[in-house]
Amino acid sequence: MIRVATEKLGELFSVLQIDHLDDHNTRDTPGRVARMLVEETLRGRYDPPPRITDFENAQAFDQMIVTGPIELRSTCAHHLMPIYGHAIVGALPSADGRIIGLSKYDRIVDYFAARLQIQEELVKQIGQHLVDVTAPRGLAVRISAVHMCKTHRGVRASHRSRMVNSAYYGELATDRALQGQFLQECATLERGVAR
Repeated sequence: MIRVATEKLGELFSVLQIDHLDDHNTRDTPGRVARMLVEETLRGRYDPPPRITDFENAQAFDQMIVTGPIELRSTCAHHLMPIYGHAIVGALPSADGRIIGLSKYDRIVDYFAARLQIQEELVKQIGQHLVDVTAPRGLAVRISAVHMCKTHRGVRASHRSRMVNSAYYGELATDRALQGQFLQECATLERGVAR
């Protein structure tokens, strides 16, 4: 895949009149970009989801767990420009269920972000995967991100311009008080980001 992508990127450079054969700055760029795409930027398309380490919920903990901000880096599916920001995940574990390792939330966010994305689908992919593998009573995912397809082209918006969206599942989808608690925890966590 990397070899063929390198050849095709070389063809694209030629079409764009970028010297990738003799210019010392771009000579190896098609190969570097091909490796970056397959091994880093789009690896979520080719690698399996991260393994989930879970633990017995020995104390029958059933209150909300909120973790974040989780660094988020992705690539816009429409213009191949970076998306960057953070995600926050809230979970209501089942008293008789299992608790997952805290770092797994970060790994799942990273996994689904490592592909061409639009934020409206990314937030739901993260949420649905967590629901499928952890079966919580409720779950919420919130993403706040800057889209460079908006800041570096088109209207060239400020980097302060962000998109924020959330996805709710189970009790967090139906209980306004729980949603309010989640959003309050998000605001507390995000104040630390702004400093």
